[in-house]
Amino acid sequence: MSAAVSFTLSKQERICSKKLIEELFTDTGSRSMTAFPLRAVFLKRQQTDGEPQAAMLVSVPKRYFKRAVKRNRVKRQVRESFRHNKHLLDDKLQAGHYAVAIAFVWLTDSQYSTAEVEHRVVQLLTRINERL
Repeated sequence: MSAAVSFTLSKQERICSKKLIEELFTDTGSRSMTAFPLRAVFLKRQQTDGEPQAAMLVSVPKRYFKRAVKRNRVKRQVRESFRHNKHLLDDKLQAGHYAVAIAFVWLTDSQYSTAEVEHRVVQLLTRINERL
């Protein structure tokens, strides 16, 4: 971990583009892996000017949590875990001038502690880093 690690999650690091979301879930180059209760779908792309190295989105289906309060809590846990651990992807991405888009999808109707969610996000980011 370098001295200039930024523990922020800016607007540019969140995937909002419908085109990119469509590409992420339908492209043949995207890959998927699971660390229950999370599934990560990721796509390695060439980095353009002004684009962050790692961009993410979180999806918590309404079918699992009917109340928005619970869905928002899970999304907050995943975003915080990503924010604290996104540096795990930096070295490989900087060396190859690549960017990665990651979608985290919640797979169960149970809530987990923040420590457990962070552990799963770290597992996924480590495995993604190995595959890049």
